[in-house]
Amino acid sequence: MAREASGGTTPAYFNIDPEAALAELGGPVTTEGFAEMARACAAGRDDLVGRGLGEDGQKRLRLFSTWEITRYLIPVAPAYFRRVLKAHPDLPQGRSESAGGAKWFTLDEVLRLRAHFAAEGSRTKEYKPYRPPGQPAKVVGVANFKGGVGKSSTCAHLAMSAALDGYRVLVIDLDSQGSLTSIFGGRVADEWQTVFPMIAGHHARHLRATNQGRIDRGEAPLPLDETLTAALDVDPRDLVQKTHWPNIDLIGAQLNLYWAEFQIPVWRMRAQGWKLWDALSDALEEGGLLEEYDIVFLDTPPALGYLTINGLAAADILLVPLGASFLEFDSTGRFLDMLHATFSSIEEGENMAARALGREETAFEWDAVRAVLTRYDGAQQGEMAALMQSYLGKTLSPHRQDFTALIGQAGEQVSGIYEADYRDFNRETYARGRETFDQTYAAFKRLLIGTWHRDVAAAAQRADAPA
Repeated sequence: MAREASGGTTPAYFNIDPEAALAELGGPVTTEGFAEMARACAAGRDDLVGRGLGEDGQKRLRLFSTWEITRYLIPVAPAYFRRVLKAHPDLPQGRSESAGGAKWFTLDEVLRLRAHFAAEGSRTKEYKPYRPPGQPAKVVGVANFKGGVGKSSTCAHLAMSAALDGYRVLVIDLDSQGSLTSIFGGRVADEWQTVFPMIAGHHARHLRATNQGRIDRGEAPLPLDETLTAALDVDPRDLVQKTHWPNIDLIGAQLNLYWAEFQIPVWRMRAQGWKLWDALSDALEEGGLLEEYDIVFLDTPPALGYLTINGLAAADILLVPLGASFLEFDSTGRFLDMLHATFSSIEEGENMAARALGREETAFEWDAVRAVLTRYDGAQQGEMAALMQSYLGKTLSPHRQDFTALIGQAGEQVSGIYEADYRDFNRETYARGRETFDQTYAAFKRLLIGTWHRDVAAAAQRADAPA
């Protein structure tokens, strides 16, 4: 007979009756059982997502009040804001839910108002965010091969922050799970509406150039199959879909995108000279997307596969979210070690041939790499966070993204915290909840502006250099 524990009862795992356990067990699970589970999850997902949709089945971005606009979006006093609207009846006037009530505006209207203040307001205030002329968009990769670190939510909230700040944003979902696509209400029928044709088209163009050389040497060309031929006709801009945010566009993902992880190495084996890691970056540049947007955010899969390699190689700025725990710190260290091994291996392999042929050598470079602490609990994780900071130094952003009730509720509603209506809380709860993400964005924006400014300085130095 089992002895009683000190509390007077035995733990729940003692004295389990085999017959009772069998009765709870149910039958064995077949392969079809996974399909049934998947259908149940899909139905639940559609239910949860549908709760945030309008009558037409589309996501709608909430309205923004005068208080919110003047506190967070346009740096003017509320009274002055109202005077400007009264003096310019051609500007958006907002709408009230009751006579004499607060005015509410769409984000598109806020962007129009910001443009007016930028043209007519004080030159000492920043009404529009910094973007140097002549510089391409910055590509920001958000990556870590450990799941559950807040990768997709960090990517989404940074995109929303940048949009509220006035930047034109493109988000690209490289993860076949499609979490970022769900957050932005994207609808993706198959892999042909993802980045897959961008990568396939890049390989097809390489193969076509290779075949021209083979023909010139009297050799038989390598065949282009139906997939590669079709990809040649896909314009990257045709993959972009609008979202419920007026200045955030999306290239989405869905389960079939995972096929690329199997197809890319096959293409590489057939054409050893194909620089697969350049596929996404070249497609973004050649498709004109780096000119149409200010910032491109890439949400990568939680694995160091071919899609992640493409995202990392395309990125100017790399952000690595992680929690303040031993396991996540340890896993992130291994992830960084794998990045070193992967990209140094590519450089070594490419540069052996480059040196032999007298060509320019391959060298990967990122403007900035920062680890970002997410879901932070200062009461429980302060010591661990300080230890991580002491080892990582500048690589770990000093700002720690707290977990708040506002973040939890937004997650339950399949939305970002900036999509939450502050009237569902009190103002102070809302202000505290969004402050941690505002600070995360501020830290990111300093990186963004610093890298752009460095590019401008480098361009000026090249222009002044003697020919």
